Amino acid sequence: MADETSIKVSVATRDRLAALATEHGTTIRQLVEELAETRPTQAEYAVRAEQARAELASILGVLPSEEAEAKARGLLERLGASQDTAAA
Repeated sequence: MADETSIKVSVATRDRLAALATEHGTTIRQLVEELAETRPTQAEYAVRAEQARAELASILGVLPSEEAEAKARGLLERLGASQDTAAA
């Protein structure tokens, strides 16, 4: 078995994780591991953003302006917020 450790959470959080795990047919351990494996870090987001800029530059022949990036970021944030609201 791989090296293991434990994490401390509130009783309410543990109970919620248990309910989520049950609903998804998994364990709390697998649920937490999946979260850690699939949610990007800020550094990983930065790498993805740079890759996206490079791809856009190769397609468009120029880098998007800071204003265009800010508008795109705002749109994506709004879409993400509406998706979170729809899931609730």
